[in-house]
Amino acid sequence: ETDWRRAYREINEFEEQLTNFGAVLVKFWLHIDKEEQLRRFEERENTPDKKWKITAEDWRNREKWDAYKLAVDEMLFRTSPHKAPWTVVAANSKEYARLTVLKTVTDAMEKSL
Repeated sequence: ETDWRRAYREINEFEEQLTNFGAVLVKFWLHIDKEEQLRRFEERENTPDKKWKITAEDWRNREKWDAYKLAVDEMLFRTSPHKAPWTVVAANSKEYARLTVLKTVTDAMEKSL
């Protein structure tokens, strides 16, 4: 636990340095739900030119969904200071996610000018 807290502190300090030097920092977490992840995994398994994207490790990690969700929630909370907040994007729809990311980046760049 203390390793995680130290890591979160170091991340926040680094991002603060970046923003203090004028960097435009935009962070995204692309969230898909468990059903969408399963659909994408199965599609990869059944599509020859996508099969290389899925491994046994992916399936093993999927079994830890609830633990990963808790870890992600904590990471988002602890590494989302005012100057460098996360933008959580609903990503079940790839098109929606891509457009949201592009708009958010564009807005951040315009605001910084």
